[in-house]
Amino acid sequence: YEATGANAMVTTQGEATSRATLATLAKGGNIIDAFVTASFTVSVERPQSTGIGGGGFLLFYNHSENQVYAFDFREIAPIQSTSGMYLTKKGEAQPLLSQEGALAVATPGLVAGLYDIHKRFGRLPWKEIMQPAIELARKGFPLYDHLHVALNDRKHLLGVDPEARKTFLMEDGSVPKLGTVIIQENLAKTLDLIAEKGKDAFYQGKVAEAIVKTVKSKRGILSMKDLKQYQIKERAPVTSGYKGLKIFSMPPPSSGGIHVIQILKMLEPHNLKRMGPQSTEAVHLTANSMQRAFVDRATYLGDPDFHAVPVKELLHKKYLATLSKEINTKTAMKASELKPISLPYESNETTHFSIADHDGNLVASTQTINGWFGSGVIAQGTGIILNNEMDDFAQKVGAQNLFGAVGGNNNLVQPKKRPLSSMSPTIITKDDKPFMALGSPSGTRIITCVAQTILNAVEFEMPLFEAVAATRIHQQWQPDVLKIEAPFLTKKVEKALKERGHNVVHEKLGCSIQAIKRDEDKWTGVSDPRGEGLALGN
Repeated sequence: YEATGANAMVTTQGEATSRATLATLAKGGNIIDAFVTASFTVSVERPQSTGIGGGGFLLFYNHSENQVYAFDFREIAPIQSTSGMYLTKKGEAQPLLSQEGALAVATPGLVAGLYDIHKRFGRLPWKEIMQPAIELARKGFPLYDHLHVALNDRKHLLGVDPEARKTFLMEDGSVPKLGTVIIQENLAKTLDLIAEKGKDAFYQGKVAEAIVKTVKSKRGILSMKDLKQYQIKERAPVTSGYKGLKIFSMPPPSSGGIHVIQILKMLEPHNLKRMGPQSTEAVHLTANSMQRAFVDRATYLGDPDFHAVPVKELLHKKYLATLSKEINTKTAMKASELKPISLPYESNETTHFSIADHDGNLVASTQTINGWFGSGVIAQGTGIILNNEMDDFAQKVGAQNLFGAVGGNNNLVQPKKRPLSSMSPTIITKDDKPFMALGSPSGTRIITCVAQTILNAVEFEMPLFEAVAATRIHQQWQPDVLKIEAPFLTKKVEKALKERGHNVVHEKLGCSIQAIKRDEDKWTGVSDPRGEGLALGN
């Protein structure tokens, strides 16, 4: 789970992915070539979490320019979408419609993102850097624990889709045994086409037609026009100073970057280091800061192309100081009592990887098909698992999604709109030099897991492995519970937290932090020991 390297470092959630990515760097590829190799390969290796039927975000630190680029290749609501498409005639939310089946599918953005970014920054030929993914899909890999768990959880959904059933289940519909080789031949053929013809092989022609035909045969609304019109977005990263460092993270439609920074800045005035990382006081303040940030998430965040998201105001010093002062240092803040303050004017799903190269460049990318196996629909003959990203929209104001996140007016469904995300790829520099890159899967818990890892590494000065492996907590306002993950806090601390009014529960959060840190003359990489990833360096 931990590795060091003088020149380069890769941390991903898949062993084959990490090896392929480092090999791309070793043969002269640059960090964007490595990013593309990692993206396609992890799409094959972790089909439960991500894939070319999904989308994601990239944060790219270009050392020679001392500049951070943010790219949004998030999925988009189909043109025929309507704000009430998941409501009953009485206006009640129907969660399963946005979570399972073809109506849950949004326009995928991953292939366009990889192709356009590589065209601008890549060095090695497109076809060459795709080969590891194609070979892995064709030759297969042994069924591992996490995929086995996901298959058991979603076999009811996969079993009704002929291609999904043939690819991932036994003839009788049961889940294969651990170690069974999983081969995705149709996906390999699709990747071959993309390697030859670029993104047009996905968004036009036979593959696009197969996607649309499959979706429409299952009462979905995705069209050829949706696919043909898809475009990635370059956005300005959100940034903030923190304890002498500079933090860069993903802007809206990701809520992650803003709220990671908010949590850190709310806690900065408090001497958490003196309190200790697992003390009652530090955990209490951290939980209350998380809760406060999620109030803003529900209130202000959405697709900036459709709504004016007040990024500067949400990260303004005076506003953050107000939030920090509002934190009750003695007792838990009740969700029902927390209201938005006037501004001064998304388990186990998803995947993340971080890469550093010998030139001092950094990449942090989070990608997803949303829930395990997305919508459960595979485009016939292509091997492409289609996302259920429409569930990241609010079905109506106040309704909760798959991750329990409360939706606001800014995140209601609209045609060609990008849904709000919690993905938080983050890059940190120190004195204009690369310092850290990190991120995680797991819906809304991404925000709190990333923030705590930064707190552990910077505020508490833990070695990177300890910073990643340490106890984590999660509080997202609604539901009003304080979740604590193993290794648990001491009974004394948990008792004290309950006495302060926290509703403490033990729960696996599902985060799998992939982090890289520069330590003097070497890189240290850690793939979360809670997962099945691999850190590799050279």
